[in-house]
Amino acid sequence: MRNRYLDLLRAAAVARVVVYHVTGWSALTVVFPAMSVMFALGGSMMAASLDRSGPLAVERRLRRLLPSLWVLSLVAVPAMMLDGLVWDWRLLLWFFPIEDPWAGGVWTEALSATWYLRDFLWFVLLSPLLLPIFRRFPVVSVMTPYIGLAVIVFAGLTPHPIVRDLALYGGAWLLGFAHHDGKLKDRRLLWVAGVVAVVAACWIVTHPGPRGLDINDDPLGNALWSLAFVLVLLRFSPVLKPRRWIAILNSRALTIYLWHVPIIVVVTHAGEAAGWPVRGDLGIAWRMVVVLSMLALVVLAVGWVEDWAGGRRPVLVPGGGLPSRPVRPHVVHAEPRPLRARPDHHNVQGRRAPAAALARD
Repeated sequence: MRNRYLDLLRAAAVARVVVYHVTGWSALTVVFPAMSVMFALGGSMMAASLDRSGPLAVERRLRRLLPSLWVLSLVAVPAMMLDGLVWDWRLLLWFFPIEDPWAGGVWTEALSATWYLRDFLWFVLLSPLLLPIFRRFPVVSVMTPYIGLAVIVFAGLTPHPIVRDLALYGGAWLLGFAHHDGKLKDRRLLWVAGVVAVVAACWIVTHPGPRGLDINDDPLGNALWSLAFVLVLLRFSPVLKPRRWIAILNSRALTIYLWHVPIIVVVTHAGEAAGWPVRGDLGIAWRMVVVLSMLALVVLAVGWVEDWAGGRRPVLVPGGGLPSRPVRPHVVHAEPRPLRARPDHHNVQGRRAPAAALARD
């Protein structure tokens, strides 16, 4: 059965990312640290998949992740080549991005958000090794990425971006494991979250970055604040009714994430070339309308790839099959039969089975 609360969190995270990239409002990173939430949800789902399918879960997760990236690359790579990008073997990383795929020109900015898919891919590949270690040493496992990040920050190290991100978001991914295993229900963790939140807030306020309190510029503050946030957020598991908008955002989350930055870059450059305002309330307002409209068109055009990759029937607009109130099938009352006619009694029982099936998710 789907956890609709996790679906709500992922939908909210995707929406927050889009709004943040359009508006640039740094407060959004503190109000809802979306990237850490997305990695925590990914860790929970990956643990569930490994428990169901074992190492085969890695192949299934990759099969869901990569096709949407390939669709984007079918547009981006030819466009970059036409724009003068010289062939480089790193273009092949668009097929399997264990490193940042090669990009050039305006596409360097437009495709900058693909780091998330790169890091997610690494976490998926490492999960069959990480999950058994976590279950044997849960506290030490969760603390290790935060300790590693603290060493990087205080020692002034500049490791490879993948190593840095594994330390930055690894704790969130492992908290996802803990959520799946039911280890986040302990009330004492709320006290831990409170203490960590205070420490994180003090660090963030005293170490502002170039964009003020935007925690994307502050890896340690980001990790600690996100730790407190995820501990509180994943402790709860309310029962929610299915909502169409949540189903749509979840079914098209990867498409929305991959395409929203290229669309924002195109719209912003077009506005600047036309002399339109792109900053301030007016600039944000018209760009938000245009970006969301274009994003909706792209989702309609290529979002169905996520259905195909997930083994579902491709549809233009997902969420149409939300469960409704079960309807008792109409029963035609026939003439009374003798009690010994047991086969007919079993048939009546069989006709009731579909009604029970409708009640399941």
